[in-house]
Order: sequence, then C-alpha cells, then structure tokens
Amino acid sequence: MINLLGAYNNLSQYFGPQHWWPVTPKGKLCPEYSGGPRNDKQKLEVCFGAILTQNTSWKNVEKAIIELNKNSLIDVNKINKIENKKLARIIKSSGYHNQKAKKLKNFCSFLLNSYDGKLSLLFRNGIEKLRNELLSVNGIGPETADSIILYAAKKPVFVIDAYTKRIMGRIGYREQTYESLQELFMQKLQNSEKLFNECHALLVELGKNICKKSPLCEECPLSNHCGYFKMLTSKESDLAKWR
Repeated sequence: MINLLGAYNNLSQYFGPQHWWPVTPKGKLCPEYSGGPRNDKQKLEVCFGAILTQNTSWKNVEKAIIELNKNSLIDVNKINKIENKKLARIIKSSGYHNQKAKKLKNFCSFLLNSYDGKLSLLFRNGIEKLRNELLSVNGIGPETADSIILYAAKKPVFVIDAYTKRIMGRIGYREQTYESLQELFMQKLQNSEKLFNECHALLVELGKNICKKSPLCEECPLSNHCGYFKMLTSKESDLAKWR
C-alpha cells in the first residue's frame, strides 16, 4: 500500500497541474481552470459551485454557472431577491434545481444577515468557526463546507468526496467515514492549502477518468500499489489455470 505523499507524487507526475477551482474570468461566461479565485466575485462563484455540484457532475454545474453569469446572478443580493422558481429554472441543469435554489438563497441570506453580505468578513474566521458557521446553513454539509473553506477561503482543510472514498478503499486504506479519511490526509500530508487543493484535484481526475466504478486499471499510475488491481490480476491468473 502506497503512502499518501507517494500517491500524490505519482498522480502529480502523471496528470500534471490541475489549476483548481475553475472560475469565470472577467468578461466571459464559462468557468476556466486558471488557478482558482482571485477576487470576491470568483470566490462567491466557488461557493455557489460547491453547492450546485452536490449529487451531479461538474459539466452540469458548469452549464448552471454559465446561466447564472448570463443573468448577472453571481451576486448575494440578487440571489436573495430573485424568486425561487425563476432561480430554479436558471440552474435546472445542475439537477435537484428546486432544492439547490433554496440552498443558494439560504447561503446568501446567512451571508447577508451575519456578515453584511461580505465573504471577506466570513473568511476572517478560523477554520473551526468558519466550518461550524457554514454547517449551520440549511443545505450545506461537510463536503460542501470544506470545499468552500479550501477553494474559496483558501484555508487548509482536506475535502473528501466519492472519488476519494473509492480510490482510498481500492488501494488498501480501511478508513471509510468522512471524518476518518479527512483526518488521515490531514495527519499524513503537510498542512498546506495548496497541497490539499492539488491533491484533492488529482484524486478527482483519477476517479473521474480512470478509477471509475468499472476501472481502467492498466492506465492507472497507482496500479502497482493497488490492492484492488492485485485482486483482479490474481483472479485472472486463477482462471487461466483452468482454460
């Protein structure tokens, strides 16, 4: 079983820099992988994206963000004022659009009521308080909160998603809960926002394109250290004896 830093180095060498989180440049409508948010509007877009990406693919979220950009809705006050049904239609591509419209409005209402609508004030909090504040918002769970903390607030917390759980289980780690996996990464890797950002992005790239539900093990940069791959090749060897 490969250690986490070794896995990170293998993935980094194989995939190269990921430039997460995708954000929309000024004057454009579509998010781009350009190294993450650089201003308050882009940070707010990351927050919205973290909510919209619940239970769907990024391609669907990207379509929703394009529509939000077309309607000039990467704006706390405008989201707070818009009718739920109209907002839901705009973000329909993200799936569960009625619920997500409410979640976006809940987040913006929280930001307005508690921090005068300013992310900069919210992000002044330490990680523990910031996480608790975000988790208090109806519709924001641990993965969404941690995505906002890491990618928008740029504070060091490791995000655990379905890809990470799948990959870690296959390469032999026994931790299964969100909390135990997060603790593992934060204990074994240097406490660095940039490292956590890049490592998570690389795991997503691996899970999305290679370590799928039906994995492409022969293409995987971690296959030499993967218990799942060894199990598959062992079974194939056993079957070959009977052919």
